[in-house]
Amino acid sequence: MPQRESSQTQPNTEERLKDLFSRGLAGNDGAYHAFLSELGKRLRAYLRNRLRGLPDEVEDLVQEVLIAVHNQRHTYDAALPLTAWVHAIAKFKLVDLLRRRSRREMLTDSLDDAMEVLCDSDEQATQARRDVAKLLDLLPERQRLPIVYVKLEGRSVAEAAGMTGMSESAVKVGVHRGLKALAARIRNQS
Repeated sequence: MPQRESSQTQPNTEERLKDLFSRGLAGNDGAYHAFLSELGKRLRAYLRNRLRGLPDEVEDLVQEVLIAVHNQRHTYDAALPLTAWVHAIAKFKLVDLLRRRSRREMLTDSLDDAMEVLCDSDEQATQARRDVAKLLDLLPERQRLPIVYVKLEGRSVAEAAGMTGMSESAVKVGVHRGLKALAARIRNQS
């Protein structure tokens, strides 16, 4: 079981990262590559602990933070701890990801709920379900199944991925492209 770094070894990490970063800024490509590599390992551990329920997001977020560190390297004040500066960037990117996800999840309410609110009777709800089923039958399976599982049945993306054998990313893409295709068909029929 890995042990947490003691406060005695943390300054060594700070010094090592700061040295690699400084040498990288001075033009030493090898030092800069070593800095990014070591920083990436530390960011993965940091973000894995904070995104336990979203393991697929960790690597993308690590890359976003590394890119932000690279793009903002000119803003670093050498008089301050490097790890504090990086931590601020990582925390900002993490909060940004969580905000984006919560906005998206708010927009992914079940289609069944929306249809039932808009219908005056059970008969209209049944007809609406039939119409949706007909539209869904026009979609390829890679779009239809994710919409059925995630939007109509209210399952999570992870559950839909397990049921379809698709990756979570492919399920998300399938939902997005399928809904876009359905919207285009409805617009063209009007």
